[in-house]
Amino acid sequence: MATAAPIATTTGTRRMTTDVLTLAQLLSPSFPVGAFAYSNGLETAISDGMICTAADLEDWLTALLTHGSARADALLLNVAYTADADDLLIIDATARAFAASSERLMETDLQGAAFCDTVNAVWDIPLGRLTYPVAVGRAAHTMSLDLELTTAMYLQAIVANLAAAAMRLVPLGQTDGQRVQTALKPLCQSVASGEIGATLDDLHSSGFMSDIAAMRHETQYSRVFRT
Repeated sequence: MATAAPIATTTGTRRMTTDVLTLAQLLSPSFPVGAFAYSNGLETAISDGMICTAADLEDWLTALLTHGSARADALLLNVAYTADADDLLIIDATARAFAASSERLMETDLQGAAFCDTVNAVWDIPLGRLTYPVAVGRAAHTMSLDLELTTAMYLQAIVANLAAAAMRLVPLGQTDGQRVQTALKPLCQSVASGEIGATLDDLHSSGFMSDIAAMRHETQYSRVFRT
């Protein structure tokens, strides 16, 4: 019986595989940042009838990735990854100031704090208390993870979390939720590629409808999610 030839693996391929597995852990729903408790204003948008179908959800998430909070997070992650340690507090303060509402600030602050605590406990990497995208960027830098891959998988995690929220709230079927995530993968990759080399001067957002929905969620009578 013929035996299978060994699979040739380059050092670069092994390095990328390690990066993927580490990022899959860091950005997994099981990583204790409590992402499942946040909807980023999506709950109000669904309650107001702005998101009723899978197509509506895909349009909403596309706007976040190209013009809104998800794109801003991608930029902050990149800047935190490439910055000197002395500039990190300035970047984090900018991330906090850029939050469009108190719930958005709470979301990035509490998730970031939980992320920092867990990374320190598991990998012995002291990050302090940073907002979520800044913390992910700095952890990726310290672990020597690929920046573009980190950004793409971070964006995919945002899409997955909001799709899961929509599955519960619309309600949206699981198959439609997976279709939306599949459709947006190329956009996550494109946005990640486009943020390479970005600076704080490039930080902007025009996802106003999402920002207003997040503001209105603060006083919504019946709520499932924290934001």
